[in-house]
Amino acid sequence: MSVIDKVSSQQAIDLENKYGAHNYHPLPVVLNRGEGVHVWDVEGKQYYDFLSAYSAVNQGHCHPKIVGAMTKQAETLTLTSRAFYNDILGKYEEYAANYFKFDKILPMNTGAEAVETALKLCRKWAYEKKGIAENEAEIIVCENNFHGRTTTIISFSNDPVARDNFGPYTNGFIKVAYDDYEALEKLLESNKNIAGFMAEPIQGEAGVYVPSDDYLIKAKALCEKHNVLFIADEVQTGIARTGRLLATCGNCSCPNKDCSGTPDVKPDVLILGKALSGGAYPVSAVLANDDVMSVIQPGTHGSTFGGNPISAAVAMAALEVVKDEKLAENAFVLGELFRAELNKYIETSTICKLVRGKGLLNAIVINDDEEGDTAWNICLSLRDNGLLAKPTHGNIIRFAPPLVMTEKQLLECVSIITETLKEFEI
Repeated sequence: MSVIDKVSSQQAIDLENKYGAHNYHPLPVVLNRGEGVHVWDVEGKQYYDFLSAYSAVNQGHCHPKIVGAMTKQAETLTLTSRAFYNDILGKYEEYAANYFKFDKILPMNTGAEAVETALKLCRKWAYEKKGIAENEAEIIVCENNFHGRTTTIISFSNDPVARDNFGPYTNGFIKVAYDDYEALEKLLESNKNIAGFMAEPIQGEAGVYVPSDDYLIKAKALCEKHNVLFIADEVQTGIARTGRLLATCGNCSCPNKDCSGTPDVKPDVLILGKALSGGAYPVSAVLANDDVMSVIQPGTHGSTFGGNPISAAVAMAALEVVKDEKLAENAFVLGELFRAELNKYIETSTICKLVRGKGLLNAIVINDDEEGDTAWNICLSLRDNGLLAKPTHGNIIRFAPPLVMTEKQLLECVSIITETLKEFEI
């Protein structure tokens, strides 16, 4: 079979199963085209994408401005490494630093790579600026976190599937209950070797768990009191997904600044990825002000592809789309509508217990335990009915469509979801 021959869905699945490592459990649908909020399988069936590549495709599939920027740059210069300057990286760094209101940006590729970068940055700052003794710095993380699957990150994961049989693990991390201000306060008061506190503003993989309205701002105040860096992992929640430019949104210019119920929190270190490229290219970044970022010097950190010309061009275009098309505002309005419509159904439902989220990052909790298969079967039926979503934690289904969705399209999707749920009512 030629590599350019058209394959059926089953052929494509069989090829992956035979020749690929089995590190994912995909929904059985084989996609070969995407545009806006829609994707199509190899047989030509159209679906609404309600996952957006885990919020990487906020700007919609194959946005012409982003694809255009990528194509134009790919025809000119793709990679120099950081051994030399190029004519676009500085423009991107200036644009992104001003966009998110930080002094400096450290460009990388993947979300997990950006998290690792933030951890290294935090520890180096602790030794060189805070004065913690070498190798004694510790970083507080939250229970049920998801920051990636590198060896360091899984060292502080609760997920046995991601963690088991990958040891020995990296030391230097302390876990605290998420959304528990008092527990965080006790840790900070009892341990003088804390360098940073890292948290997701909303725990996406944990089931779109939204903390109390005052949790982030109180956590940031505690960090300031104890001279600890507050590190916000906004790989999934950032770039307009939650109805604001950032879920933390500190000092941002988002018109919906006060709309989502979460106070402004300016992190000391901001981690971005996924929608930073609109899903067109691996682009991530760590942002901080000079007092933190100055500890990074030549040779202390790097990446051959980090900050390459294509990524710089793509990221600027992706961020321009967010601003020009008012995606944060759209996510806020449609998110309110989505939860209101789902709540109408949930009032009399026996299969769906609740809906929660911010903006267009939402989840429904299915009336089943985490070991059950009801949520998976619902997602199979959603697929059959023209909408793609995936379970997380067994009994939770995450819904995160592209932010370019219209109200008419959203209401059509709500109808698909509720009609599908009716098939499973007890």
